[in-house]
Amino acid sequence: MKRKRRRLALSEPVEGASGKTGSWRTYQPLVNRELCNQCGLCVLYCPEAAISEEQEMDLRFCKGCGICANECPKKAIRMIREER
Repeated sequence: MKRKRRRLALSEPVEGASGKTGSWRTYQPLVNRELCNQCGLCVLYCPEAAISEEQEMDLRFCKGCGICANECPKKAIRMIREER
Protein backbone atom coordinates (compact mmCIF):
# COMPACT_ATOMS: atom_id res chain seq x y z
CA MET A 1 0.00 0.00 0.00
CA LYS A 2 1.38 3.37 -1.03
CA ARG A 3 1.49 5.97 1.75
CA LYS A 4 0.45 9.52 0.99
CA ARG A 5 3.22 11.99 1.68
CA ARG A 6 2.26 14.55 4.36
CA ARG A 7 3.22 18.12 3.51
CA LEU A 8 3.52 20.87 6.09
CA ALA A 9 3.28 23.77 3.68
CA LEU A 10 2.07 23.87 0.10
CA SER A 11 2.14 26.91 -2.12
CA GLU A 12 -0.02 27.30 -5.18
CA PRO A 13 0.75 29.25 -8.35
CA VAL A 14 -0.98 32.58 -8.89
CA GLU A 15 -1.14 34.92 -11.85
CA GLY A 16 1.31 37.80 -11.50
CA ALA A 17 1.14 41.37 -12.77
CA SER A 18 2.57 40.28 -16.13
CA GLY A 19 0.20 37.33 -16.50
CA LYS A 20 0.97 33.65 -16.21
CA THR A 21 4.69 32.89 -16.32
CA GLY A 22 4.19 30.09 -18.87
CA SER A 23 3.44 32.65 -21.58
CA TRP A 24 7.14 33.54 -21.97
CA ARG A 25 8.70 30.09 -21.53
CA THR A 26 11.31 28.82 -24.05
CA TYR A 27 11.76 25.29 -22.67
CA GLN A 28 9.22 23.04 -21.01
CA PRO A 29 9.73 20.01 -18.77
CA LEU A 30 8.91 16.54 -20.04
CA VAL A 31 8.53 13.81 -17.39
CA ASN A 32 9.42 10.18 -18.07
CA ARG A 33 6.95 8.41 -15.76
CA GLU A 34 8.88 5.14 -16.00
CA LEU A 35 11.97 6.73 -14.44
CA CYS A 36 10.14 8.88 -11.87
CA ASN A 37 10.14 7.46 -8.33
CA GLN A 38 7.86 10.27 -7.01
CA CYS A 39 10.44 11.53 -4.52
CA GLY A 40 8.86 15.02 -4.64
CA LEU A 41 12.08 17.02 -5.04
CA CYS A 42 10.75 18.67 -8.21
CA VAL A 43 7.69 19.82 -6.26
CA LEU A 44 9.85 21.13 -3.43
CA TYR A 45 12.28 23.09 -5.62
CA CYS A 46 9.89 24.53 -8.24
CA PRO A 47 10.02 28.33 -7.70
CA GLU A 48 6.63 28.84 -9.37
CA ALA A 49 4.83 25.99 -7.53
CA ALA A 50 3.85 24.75 -10.98
CA ILE A 51 4.16 21.07 -10.01
CA SER A 52 1.45 19.41 -7.96
CA GLU A 53 2.09 16.83 -5.24
CA GLU A 54 1.18 14.18 -7.82
CA GLN A 55 4.05 15.50 -9.99
CA GLU A 56 1.69 16.99 -12.58
CA MET A 57 3.13 20.04 -14.37
CA ASP A 58 0.90 23.10 -14.74
CA LEU A 59 2.42 24.59 -17.89
CA ARG A 60 0.36 27.78 -17.49
CA PHE A 61 2.70 28.73 -14.64
CA CYS A 62 5.93 26.86 -15.52
CA LYS A 63 8.58 29.37 -16.62
CA GLY A 64 10.90 26.70 -18.01
CA CYS A 65 13.78 27.38 -15.63
CA GLY A 66 14.83 23.71 -15.51
CA ILE A 67 15.33 23.55 -11.75
CA CYS A 68 13.04 20.51 -11.57
CA ALA A 69 15.15 18.66 -14.17
CA ASN A 70 18.37 19.66 -12.43
CA GLU A 71 17.18 18.45 -9.00
CA CYS A 72 15.65 15.15 -10.17
CA PRO A 73 17.92 12.36 -8.84
CA LYS A 74 16.57 9.87 -11.40
CA LYS A 75 16.90 12.31 -14.35
CA ALA A 76 13.24 11.62 -15.11
CA ILE A 77 12.65 15.23 -16.23
CA ARG A 78 14.23 16.73 -19.30
CA MET A 79 13.76 20.16 -20.80
CA ILE A 80 12.57 20.30 -24.40
CA ARG A 81 12.40 23.33 -26.68
CA GLU A 82 8.95 24.90 -26.75
CA GLU A 83 7.25 24.90 -30.16
CA ARG A 84 5.29 28.07 -30.87
